[in-house]
Amino acid sequence: MKPSDRQTKITRILRNKGRVSVDELVSELGTSAETIRRDLTVLSSAGKLQKIHGGAILPRVIGEGAFQQRMQENVIAKSQIAELACKLISPGDTLFIDTGSTTLILAEELASIDNLTIVTNSTDIANIFDTKSSTEVFLVGGSYNAENHETIGSLAIAQLKTFKMKYAILTVGGIDATAGIMDFNIEEAQIAKAMAEQAEVLIVLADTSKLNRIGSFKVADLNRIDYLVSNNSPDEPLKTALKNVEIKIISP
Repeated sequence: MKPSDRQTKITRILRNKGRVSVDELVSELGTSAETIRRDLTVLSSAGKLQKIHGGAILPRVIGEGAFQQRMQENVIAKSQIAELACKLISPGDTLFIDTGSTTLILAEELASIDNLTIVTNSTDIANIFDTKSSTEVFLVGGSYNAENHETIGSLAIAQLKTFKMKYAILTVGGIDATAGIMDFNIEEAQIAKAMAEQAEVLIVLADTSKLNRIGSFKVADLNRIDYLVSNNSPDEPLKTALKNVEIKIISP
C-alpha cells in the first residue's frame, strides 16, 4: 500500500473513532508499528491529527473563525458522506470542488484516485493533491479569504466560467424542498452557482443538519441536483420533493 493511501485510511479511521492507538492501526492496516508511527508523524506535521502517547487523537482547533469550528462539527457524518461520494468518481474524471469542511474531507479520499482534474477555490483542497503527480489541479484566483482559505469574488467566478467539468461537488448551507440549494455567505453562494453552471453533473454533500434548512442566498433550484449524498435519508416532504425531480439520494 502506498504511504499516501495508508495515511488517508488512518485519517478516516481517526475521524470515525476520535482516538486511535498504534496497535489498533497495526491490526487494521496490516503493517508494522514503526511504519504507523512514521505515518502519524507525517499526518501530525500536516495538522491532520495530534499525536499522543501510543496513538493519536483528532487535532485541536487551531486559530479562530467559523471554518475551523465547522471542521470539528459532525465529523463522523462528514466522513461517511465523503466515503460515499468518493465512490461516484472514477480515474480520469474532471471535477469542480468548492470550499467546505465536508469537501476537504472528500478531497483526502479522492487523493487515492489517479488522473483526476480538479478545479477549486480552496487552497487547502489544492494542497491535498500537491504531491499527487497524476492529478492536475487548478486553483482559481481572486480575492483571498484567509479565514476560510479560499478565493472568492468576480475574478474567481470569471475563471470558473472558462472551465467545463464533468462534476461539480458542492457543500451547502441548506437544502429545502421549495427553496432549493442555499448558502449563508453570498460570496460562497456565487462561487457554488458558477461551478454548478459549468458542470454536467451536480453532486451536493449535506449532512442531516443541512436538510430542510433555508439559507440566505440561493445557489440553484432543487431540480439542478443530480446526486444528494447525506449521512441519513431525508425525511418527508424533502425526500418526496427530491424523488419527484429524479434526484438520486445516496446514504448509508
